[in-house]
Amino acid sequence: MPLAGLELNVIIAYAFGIILIYLIGRMFLMPIKLVFKLIYNGLVGGVMLWAVNFVGSYIGFNIGINPITALIAGFLGLPGVILLILFKIFIG
Repeated sequence: MPLAGLELNVIIAYAFGIILIYLIGRMFLMPIKLVFKLIYNGLVGGVMLWAVNFVGSYIGFNIGINPITALIAGFLGLPGVILLILFKIFIG
């Protein structure tokens, strides 16, 4: 049901745009060193997940590599990869 002549999709798009502008603005306020550290950690996490998928392909086990799983593995390191493996075993 339209709210004051606007569809829900339009309202969600405006809210998403405002949040995106806010996040981009916050990113420019962060020190550039922190941004590079986040990117580096994400890449390292992706490489660790790739290694798990490479070894796991022999036994039929894989973890999807996406920004969320890569950052979890990057931030937490080896415990993060173990956490993702356990999550996949017990949930997925």
